[in-house]
Amino acid sequence: MNKTFNIYCDESCHIENDHKKFMFLGSVSSAYNQVKLHTENISDLKKKHNFYAEIKWSKVSKSKLRFYLDLVDYFFATDLQFRTVGVEKFKINNDAFNQDYDDFYYKMYYYLLNHNLSSLYKYNVYLDIKDTLSAYKVNKLKEILNTKFGVFRNVQNIRSHESIIMQMADFLMGAISYLHNDEHQQNKAKVQIIKKIQQHCNEDLSKTNYSRKMNLFFIELR
Repeated sequence: MNKTFNIYCDESCHIENDHKKFMFLGSVSSAYNQVKLHTENISDLKKKHNFYAEIKWSKVSKSKLRFYLDLVDYFFATDLQFRTVGVEKFKINNDAFNQDYDDFYYKMYYYLLNHNLSSLYKYNVYLDIKDTLSAYKVNKLKEILNTKFGVFRNVQNIRSHESIIMQMADFLMGAISYLHNDEHQQNKAKVQIIKKIQQHCNEDLSKTNYSRKMNLFFIELR
């Protein structure tokens, strides 16, 4: 039987006119047979810290800093993998390519999901339903992806509260987005988390890298 991976996706600063420099799409992937284990382990970590809310970068605070630092440690101690693609939004020129913003969105997800694929494996993709692709667009994305790869078994929307690994994607991508879009803000808890991530990954988080664990890819628009 082919090995299957689940990929949980979220996005940050993707609204066209939100005055943020960079737009990011991000994902956390897990082997299908490890999803339950990761879910249980992170749930136990939440209980240890009396943390009962949804994991979200926007909710990071000093009072819960210890939990979030332990969450970073957990991510780097496991086989979970993170990937994000970023683009400078002022460079987006849809008219030049005879496309609309939705078409550009498809391309971003294509770049996010076409990394390190294997024809020997199958993939399930889950997108946060709150402000991402509609059911029609999700089906279109699956069609586009499988035209080339043929390995995507399922592409669907779910709500973030349904998946603790999707919440991890929000958290890690939020850290990268904060680093690039909010450099003048000084939320001390968030700065500490970014430093912790940097210590673990030993990568320059300001540019494209070739890490399998914490992969960043910045698209150079022409």
